[in-house]
Amino acid sequence: MPVPKKSITLEDLYRMQVLSGVRISPDGEHVLYTLQRVDRETESKYSKLWAAPTAGGAARQFTQGDQSDVMPRWSPDGNQVAFLSKRNAKEKTPQIYLIPFSGGEARKLTSIDGEIREMQWSPDGRKLLCAIRKIDSDQLHQSEQQKKLGVVARHYDRLFYKFDGEGYLPHERTHLWLIDARTGKAKQLTDHAVWDEFNPTFSLDGKLIAFFSNHASDPDLDPYAVDLFVISADGGEPRKIKTPAGSKKLASFSSDGKFIAYIGTDGKGLDYRNECLWIVPADGSKSAKNLIEKYDFEVSGMVINDFGTPETMPPVWSNDGKRIYFQVGMHGSSLLKSIAVDGEDLRDVVGEGGMVSGFSFDKMQTKVAYHFGQMDDPGQVHVREVESGTTRILTRINREVLDRSEMSKVEEVWFRGPEKNFLQGWIMKPPSFNPRKKYPSILYIHGGPLTQYGKLFFHEFEVLAANGYVVYFCNPRGGKGYGEEHAAAIWGAWGTADYDDLMVWTDYMEKQPYIDRERMGVTGGSYGGYMTLWIIGHTKRFQAAITDRCVSNFISEWGSSDVNWTFEYEVEAEPPYKDFKKWWDMSPMKYIGNAKTPTLVQHYENDLRCPIEQGEQVFVALKRLGVDTEFVRYPDEFHGMSRTGRTDRRIERIKHILRWFDKYLK
Repeated sequence: MPVPKKSITLEDLYRMQVLSGVRISPDGEHVLYTLQRVDRETESKYSKLWAAPTAGGAARQFTQGDQSDVMPRWSPDGNQVAFLSKRNAKEKTPQIYLIPFSGGEARKLTSIDGEIREMQWSPDGRKLLCAIRKIDSDQLHQSEQQKKLGVVARHYDRLFYKFDGEGYLPHERTHLWLIDARTGKAKQLTDHAVWDEFNPTFSLDGKLIAFFSNHASDPDLDPYAVDLFVISADGGEPRKIKTPAGSKKLASFSSDGKFIAYIGTDGKGLDYRNECLWIVPADGSKSAKNLIEKYDFEVSGMVINDFGTPETMPPVWSNDGKRIYFQVGMHGSSLLKSIAVDGEDLRDVVGEGGMVSGFSFDKMQTKVAYHFGQMDDPGQVHVREVESGTTRILTRINREVLDRSEMSKVEEVWFRGPEKNFLQGWIMKPPSFNPRKKYPSILYIHGGPLTQYGKLFFHEFEVLAANGYVVYFCNPRGGKGYGEEHAAAIWGAWGTADYDDLMVWTDYMEKQPYIDRERMGVTGGSYGGYMTLWIIGHTKRFQAAITDRCVSNFISEWGSSDVNWTFEYEVEAEPPYKDFKKWWDMSPMKYIGNAKTPTLVQHYENDLRCPIEQGEQVFVALKRLGVDTEFVRYPDEFHGMSRTGRTDRRIERIKHILRWFDKYLK
């Protein structure tokens, strides 16, 4: 007899592993990837490298031990694998290790007093190109007693001195280094007191290195002044390649070295604009060209989930230099497409609905390997024959949990917004859904706002559905995945078109015969927390609300967030001391006096993106108003705790969500 299936549980966070770092070997015979597991007893997270044959067969664990091995990189001949690991307690930061793919012990290559942030082999396999941020000298030479006593003071003279997920930043900047793959000898290629370099990449002949850097006199005051540079692999003075102003990242050389492709926007501070695919002559002889200008979509691998961060890859040139492969974030999916270098003949390579992350080709470009996830699976390693399209799934990661679980029934919906605009949403119904019953429901609002929900596994939503809730979510105007007009609709106007779209979505759900109109809740995190507060300040239609790591007061958020003063772009206003009214009008705290909805406030004490004072203001205001409220604080956690935080805290957070909604909706 078949074993009855059970629902996804909170405890499954301890049983499931997170996939990342998918890379195919040069000969196309194997795929390396990283699996992260949680040690329940210590709450430690360990990552190991695994290898799977592309012809099929069992995957094998490639590295061992209780430490984290990450960032696997095949040598050009496929004989060695470089990766980062901290295998010795005396190591201050993870170092580069090399291991023969045929088997053997990992050999430590580097002993660098700094953080290795990026790593790539030279085409001849003799060197490794890295972006490294050294440890500050005063931290490096601390005595044991000083380490025990801790930090005495932090002294900064730069604007951007902290970053969520990292904490307070060192004074050292990130620069380019070359590491000898035989001896480990390191050579620094670039150096400057206030300039960082990032996303370095070799030309195919190994003679040139392209990278990005902001060479403004004060990059913190001009954060979009990012330029593309080329430097000799032997070192020397970098040469700037003229490109349009705006954000830029992830460059790659054509096979003949004559062109560079990259991902970027056109315009400073206009993040609602699509990140596009550009090419520019490597000698700077002509202007950069946007290859996808006539297509209104975003080059991105991002789909929101709570089981790993999707990886957007650099553009990949075909070996003959005639086409470029790249990811596209569209309609709740991340797809893999290719386009001819003249901007014509756009093709789907992987066009199924879901998430394509971490794609890579073998040397002959006959196969492409990639991480592919969908609504019912956070992701497996896939390999596809480029010519035929034949696809093989190489792994069964987390299938032991997923196969014994009865998943939510998901319905995709396209509906009309208040201005006849098309909107996309999803309805997750309890596993044992009965259309004749009336269910409590939860409107979930994504963060960002410049991102998208979509066709990807979401553990938290599955748990809520498993506990008897209909969970519904959509991509209202203000997010990505639906073109620039959709994204620009709330630029400088949060709480307008987005609110209208969410209310129309709620209207749609209210009309469903299985929805109990008297038991409707609303929640969201970050920008979703902002919108939750905006909603309770503008309507009483929900019976309960939870705001998570919210933005509540733009005036105090300005300058206190790690994104600092640059909220001025998104709010489209002068600083608050010049334009108080615009900032206050867009702040949910202005309207909090209207709130009557019982609201749980959750926030993370090390949140540098939306500092915890944003939640504190809400809690105090609701208490003073006599609205039923509670405040749950999570110590030592950054803004992304719900996705990457300590597992016991992630579980506790969802327990509080269930407790609060159960109190008012059941």
